[in-house]
Amino acid sequence: MRWWRRRAANEPTAAAPALDAPDAPPREADALLHRLEWTVLRRLAGQVQGEHRTLMRGGGLDLADLREYQPHDDVRRIDWNVTARLQQPHVRQFLEDRDVTAWFVIDASPSLHFGSGSRSKQQVQLEWVAVLARLLARHGNRVGALIYGSGPARVLPARGGREQVLRIIQALMSAQRRHARPDARGETRLAEWLREAGAFSRRRSAVFVVSDFISAPGWEQPLGRMALRHDVLAVRLFDPLELHLPDLGLLPLYDAETGERLWVDTHDAGFRERFQRLAAEREAQLRAGLVRAGVDTLELSTDDDLGTALLRLAALRKRRPHGVRTA
Repeated sequence: MRWWRRRAANEPTAAAPALDAPDAPPREADALLHRLEWTVLRRLAGQVQGEHRTLMRGGGLDLADLREYQPHDDVRRIDWNVTARLQQPHVRQFLEDRDVTAWFVIDASPSLHFGSGSRSKQQVQLEWVAVLARLLARHGNRVGALIYGSGPARVLPARGGREQVLRIIQALMSAQRRHARPDARGETRLAEWLREAGAFSRRRSAVFVVSDFISAPGWEQPLGRMALRHDVLAVRLFDPLELHLPDLGLLPLYDAETGERLWVDTHDAGFRERFQRLAAEREAQLRAGLVRAGVDTLELSTDDDLGTALLRLAALRKRRPHGVRTA
């Protein structure tokens, strides 16, 4: 269910930006990154040591761990000696090479514009991508982005350095503004985007899929295919009001992606109960889909602290037990 309170959106219409063009004021992107470097990254100094090895695991030469085989695992990683000794298939996990390529697959669809508190999902998305990209780039890793919304994807080839992080921030700012317009409608096609993104990089990479996963069905299979080749983490964005609807009286709601509008009476206990039941069913379906895809998931709420979320991510990736995990 995708019903949100109406938010003002009167941004002027603009043409789609060219590849790598500075499409948001550089000083705005630089100010955001500078603030996050001081408020989040500086606070985390010393707490996430060696994050390029703990956040990404799989393609290096140094053995990190052994664990039981899961249906989505690459059979080439099976350790046959350990399998024979324990009578249970086990796979090898390796420390990732220090020079890592990381890709952000970013959903900039209109539903990300929603937020019931002081921050919207798109604001949390922007800050998260900025912090994680900077965290990776400052250790010499290359970062790139594929930003999806209406129309063709915006592609920023993987590069290193702080300037590359600023380019990603600028492109995402522009996409968020463009797709927040009332005329930027259409159902999110996450499956199509994932198929395209999965074939983009031939070299094994770390891939962060940053989305609220409010989409047409069918995205689980292409996400699972991507996880066979790359080290994939799904960053699922959500707002608490999407799960529990309080008594707020009569509200005008609209579907951010199709433009459909209606009034609902949230004072009606029966309506709130039906809403919560449908929300719970969607949560169960979403989590089951992520498990079927075989990817780890970080759930990121609009009221989460980014520093705490990064520590959760480090703990999640440090030791991946039997099966996939959600943090």
